[in-house]
Amino acid sequence: MGAFAAALLALLLAAMAAPPAEAAVGVNWGTLSSHRVPPPVVVDLLRANRIGKVKLFDADPAVLRALAGSGLQVMVGVTNAELAAVAGSPAAADAWVAQNVSRYVGRGGVDIRYIAVGNEPFLTSYQGQFQSYVIPAMTNIQQSLVKANLASYVKLVVPCNADAYQSASLPSQGVFRTELTQIMTQLAAFLSSSGAPFVVNIYPFLSLYQSSDFPQDYAFFEGSTHPVVDGPNTYYNAFDGNFDTLVAALVKIGYGQLPIAIGEVGWPTEGAPSANLTAARAFNQGLMNRVMNNKGTPLRPGVPPADVYLFSLFDEEQKSILPGNFERHWGIFSFDGQAKYPLNLGLGNPVLKNAREVPYLPSRWCIANPAQNLDNVANHLKLACSMADCTTLDYGGSCYGIGEKANVSYAFNSYYQQQKQDAKSCDFDGNGMITYLDPSMGECRFLVGIDDSKSSAVSSCGCGCGVCCGVWVLFFWVFMYLRMMGSV
Repeated sequence: MGAFAAALLALLLAAMAAPPAEAAVGVNWGTLSSHRVPPPVVVDLLRANRIGKVKLFDADPAVLRALAGSGLQVMVGVTNAELAAVAGSPAAADAWVAQNVSRYVGRGGVDIRYIAVGNEPFLTSYQGQFQSYVIPAMTNIQQSLVKANLASYVKLVVPCNADAYQSASLPSQGVFRTELTQIMTQLAAFLSSSGAPFVVNIYPFLSLYQSSDFPQDYAFFEGSTHPVVDGPNTYYNAFDGNFDTLVAALVKIGYGQLPIAIGEVGWPTEGAPSANLTAARAFNQGLMNRVMNNKGTPLRPGVPPADVYLFSLFDEEQKSILPGNFERHWGIFSFDGQAKYPLNLGLGNPVLKNAREVPYLPSRWCIANPAQNLDNVANHLKLACSMADCTTLDYGGSCYGIGEKANVSYAFNSYYQQQKQDAKSCDFDGNGMITYLDPSMGECRFLVGIDDSKSSAVSSCGCGCGVCCGVWVLFFWVFMYLRMMGSV
C-alpha cells in the first residue's frame, strides 16, 4: 500500500473512531410531544453542543437508529408497563434485550452503556404497584445480557425518585422508607456487584413549589440566608442536602461508598410563579458550575456525581399537567431545538447552539376571525386546549395576560399546528381563519409545528450527522484508490 493510501486510510479510521469527549453531563431526551424534531436532527444538536451522554425513557427504534455511529453514550429504558412481563419471564427478558439492545450495539452501532429498569418505580403515588417487579426484572435482564455477551459493558440501573428516602430534619438522619429498606439493600448489592451507580432524581424546584415555607435562596447555588447546620457540616443549597440524605441512607444499609448518578435534575421555564427563564438559567448554570468544579458535597467532598442528566432536552407539550403546568416546560431547548437561555454546560461551548435543518410546517397560523363575534367559542376553546397545549396562557405562562381574543387565537393555533395545519382544524364553525402574518407578541410565541412527514437532509445517510456521511464518502474514495492500485 502506498504512502498516500495509508494516509487516507489513517484519516478514515480516525474519523470513524473519534467520539465526542467524555463528559459527566448528559441530558434526558423525552418524546412526549406532537411536534417532534426528527431524531437525526436531535443527534446533530447533541453533538453540536458536545453533549456526550443521553438518557432515554424507552427504546424507540427511530431514536436508536439515529444514535448509531454518533459516539454518544446511551441509557435506554424498560418502561414501568414492561416490568411485570420482564420480571415474570426470562424469555421475555431475552426478547427485550435482543430487540432493544443487541440489535443496535456493535461496531458502528449505538453505544448503550445503561439500561434503566423502570422509571421511579418506587414512587409513593404508585402505592407499591411496581415494587415487587424490580429485582426479578433486573435479575432476568442481567442473565439475558450474560447470554448476549454484553454484561461486562451494559449496566443495569433503577432511576429512583428522591421520595425513596427521607429525613426528620437533617441530611445525616437520612433513611430509606421503611417499606423499601429490604429492596433498597438488594438493589444496592446488585449495583455494587456490577459496578453501576445508584441513580436518583433530585428536584429542588419541586421542594420550593410544594412548600410556601421553603426558603427560595436555598433552592439555588448562590448561598442561602437559611443554611442547614448538621453537626460539622453546613448546607447552603437543597441539592447538596438532598444528595447527602441519600448518602446517609446508603451508609445505614452498608453501601455508603456506592457511586451516585443524578438521573434527572433541572428547572422549568414557565407554568408556576417560580418557573421562569431567569430562575431556570440560575439553577442550571449553578449546577453546571458545581459539576465543573468537582466540589462534591459535605459527605462526599471532592467527589461529584458519577453522571448528571439534565431534565430536560426539550419541552414536551403532551406530558400530564396533573402535577402542574410546569411539567410541559422543563426543556433547556424549546420543542423545536432552539435554546431558551444562555447556558454553559462546561463541554467547550460558552452557550447552547440551536438545532439546524428543522423541518417546520409552512409559515401560517390559525387565529380568531376578527369578523366574527366570539361570544360562543367556549366549547371550541375547550376542545382546542384539551387536545393541544394552552398552559402558556395560564398564570406563570409566557402568554398570560395577552387578552381574551388573543387567548382564543393562541388556542386555535395550538390545535391547528397539532393537526399539522389541516385547514379543517382552523374552522371552528367559522370562528377561525388562517393567516400568513405571525401573530406572536412580545414573549408570547405562536408556534409553527414540525413536519414529521419529512426527514432532514442529514438523515439520508442513516447516521444522523454530516460527519458520518463524509466518512462514508471518504471510505468510498479510499476503496476506489486501493482497487486502482491493485491492493484490494
